[in-house]
Amino acid sequence: MFQDEAGFGRINTPKYCWCRKGIRPNVPCLHIREYRYAYGAVEPLTGESLFLIMPNCDSDCMNVFLRELSHRFPEDHILLCCDGAAWHKSKALQVPANITLFHIPPYTPEMNPIEQIWRELRCQGFRNEIFSTLENVVERLCRTIRNLTAQTIRSITARQWIVRCFK
Repeated sequence: MFQDEAGFGRINTPKYCWCRKGIRPNVPCLHIREYRYAYGAVEPLTGESLFLIMPNCDSDCMNVFLRELSHRFPEDHILLCCDGAAWHKSKALQVPANITLFHIPPYTPEMNPIEQIWRELRCQGFRNEIFSTLENVVERLCRTIRNLTAQTIRSITARQWIVRCFK
């Protein structure tokens, strides 16, 4: 499985959008730095996944995520690919017995296909919109994640080099 975290919040960046010729679109922008973090793990061959919304990116939240991942797949031994974030290598990290972590090289996010899942979530649920509360952000994030199907996850993450490794 491939794991990562992504921040979603009230701050937004205007994105391209379509409108009729000669009309300049009015795109709202907000600069309030309030975030929640989506922790996710995806399995490219089957499309299985686990996502949790957490308040921070730290060892405590990572421990909660790893425990939930272990409980969700109790019969499997999970080889979990992570980036080099400090909380992925922390001494406070409590890795369950059925999970083995390994890390991609530094500065190579293109090797972690879950990065494309974050892009998809932002495209589907967070384009040119401002949110009045952080709870609204979390609600939209949960709804957008629930709309991800196993087929969508497979189509985004099953890169040829990954599929070849497991055949």
